[in-house]
Amino acid sequence: MNPNGDNQPLVSVLMTCYNREKYIAEAINSVLNSTYHNWELIIVDDQSKDNTVAIAESFAKDDARIRVYRNEKNLGDYPNRNKAASYAKGRYIKYLDSDDLLYPFGLEIMIYWMEKHPDCGLGLEIFSSYDDKPFPFELTGEEAYMMHYFSGNLPIFSVAPGSAIIKKECYAAVGGFPEKRNIGDYEMWHIIARKYKILVMRDMIYWSRVHEGQQMEIKRSDLIEASLYYKVTLDNIKQSPLSQQLQDKVYNKIRHAAVRNYVRQYFRFANGQRKQYKDAFNITINDMIKAVIKSQAE
Repeated sequence: MNPNGDNQPLVSVLMTCYNREKYIAEAINSVLNSTYHNWELIIVDDQSKDNTVAIAESFAKDDARIRVYRNEKNLGDYPNRNKAASYAKGRYIKYLDSDDLLYPFGLEIMIYWMEKHPDCGLGLEIFSSYDDKPFPFELTGEEAYMMHYFSGNLPIFSVAPGSAIIKKECYAAVGGFPEKRNIGDYEMWHIIARKYKILVMRDMIYWSRVHEGQQMEIKRSDLIEASLYYKVTLDNIKQSPLSQQLQDKVYNKIRHAAVRNYVRQYFRFANGQRKQYKDAFNITINDMIKAVIKSQAE
């Protein structure tokens, strides 16, 4: 389905895993059932304690396109994603978590549109409707930042790695995922948008499973960990292609959200954690009073 009629480009499907014996066979089979055939599946196990590796290796014995690696020590989420990418040989990198599923046509659609839009370094699948133009569409860096922070229902930087396809040269140019727990993808999309155009595609590429055994995206009970999202946003806004006026607008919105979060959860946290969070955002008593008044008015 290559639009130029050339040979299909190789796509590296990267599957990181840890204790996924219950789901990994389904995930691998979803790749095997793809209508797009020029792929390699790289599975990198992060020191599983169950039969995950044995199941993955049983598939690798029957299909040379599948390679299985096991880390010498547990790396964690984004370091392991970067490790998997180090083995990739494809023109494109496509992450698929070991508890999720690709739809049969998912790879074919993504590769087709990325080849149609060669100036884009990153393709993102979104789950929201958009009436201004048909999918897929390209965004410049400034347009991507505007859409995320001002469109309301299209926070494109918040999509998970499973919703993305990345040109390998683009991945290498930005140095891979920042290795910050839970938010490496969120920050990476910001960084890529400053260097490359982004292609926005509609959903139905993959299915994301929700279950009790998966790692939470963020611990709501941890005030400091929750604040990482705010900090990453503020750091990246300073480097964004937005005008200073728009940067200030985003800064004020994010800082207000941080203050409200602090006030809402104040009594749930130890003094040391409160101080660390308060100092990070320079929160004053006056800020807290304003946040309470506004919350009551809403």
